[in-house]
Amino acid sequence: MNRLNVAAIAGMLALAAVLGTIAATNTVSLGTSHRQTASSTLRAQTKKLNRFEAALRRQLARKPPKLPAVPTAKASVAAPVHATQQAQQQVVYRRPPPVVVVKHTHHGDDGAEYEGSSGGEGGDD
Repeated sequence: MNRLNVAAIAGMLALAAVLGTIAATNTVSLGTSHRQTASSTLRAQTKKLNRFEAALRRQLARKPPKLPAVPTAKASVAAPVHATQQAQQQVVYRRPPPVVVVKHTHHGDDGAEYEGSSGGEGGDD
């Protein structure tokens, strides 16, 4: 090999090694910045969840409103008639009668003769 060719190949290999090292360095730095971004996002979401949890705990600590008074037996007897009828109503589904369609086809039994048929005999095959 010529010395010039050897020098050119060595120069290209050196350039490839330098560019590979730069690319690897950039990749590693992107990974660390992504981790920092992920951790800051995680911290923000944790703060939101903590605030929401505190709001839920405050809601649980409050006493619920008082329930309305239970109606007495006399009040339920005096209920309107239509309310009891609605409670007793029942839905009954009745199917419509079937629709029968009759399509008459010619089987050769009406006395007409066809080519290849023997007389007026119509056979149902």
